[in-house]
Amino acid sequence: MTLETEDLLQSILASLDRIDHIDPEEIPDIDLYVDQVTTFIGSRLKHTTRNPKEDKILTKTMINNYAKNDLLPPPVKKKYSKEHVLLLIFIYYYKNILSINDIQTILKPVTDAYFQKDGDFKLEDVYNEVFALEKAEVDRLKQDVAEKFRVADSTFSDAAQQDQKFLRLFSFICMLSFDVYVKKLIIEKLVDSYRAQSESEEEKRSHKGEKQS
Repeated sequence: MTLETEDLLQSILASLDRIDHIDPEEIPDIDLYVDQVTTFIGSRLKHTTRNPKEDKILTKTMINNYAKNDLLPPPVKKKYSKEHVLLLIFIYYYKNILSINDIQTILKPVTDAYFQKDGDFKLEDVYNEVFALEKAEVDRLKQDVAEKFRVADSTFSDAAQQDQKFLRLFSFICMLSFDVYVKKLIIEKLVDSYRAQSESEEEKRSHKGEKQS
């Protein structure tokens, strides 16, 4: 591995170290208007975009669409609670890989059970539990990316010297893309399985209710 490729690898791994999430303690405890919500989330997650100066994290139109598609409970008197913000963060991460329908399938049970409920376990607890896994997952991801990078860097040794650099980059991109592709298939299969199970249980309850009546 040349010094140039080693520098590229270290740059990639350093970018993974900068992955972070919004701590619930950062979110205001007071309800916010939609413009305040978009400003807050945009300022905290701008670094996750490809073009931080241009890309929009969240807009008023997006939030309205999420509410129309039952991804987000409606605001109260045009104001959004801390729990609304937590759900919007989940949606932000999901929307890059899942359809609106799939996001609704996996978020609705969480929203129904924990959004603004009085139980001991709240939506913020769900959020904290999930994002607590982040550090260990980033460490595993760094190891996996480094291994894929080194494998890719050993490919195309028989190609013309002037072509090897690009072809090895192409190998690395292909390996990462396949990884994303497979994981997306797994997620979709899990969502479909949960949806089918939920529909089956709903149908059984419906039939049971018809018999009782």
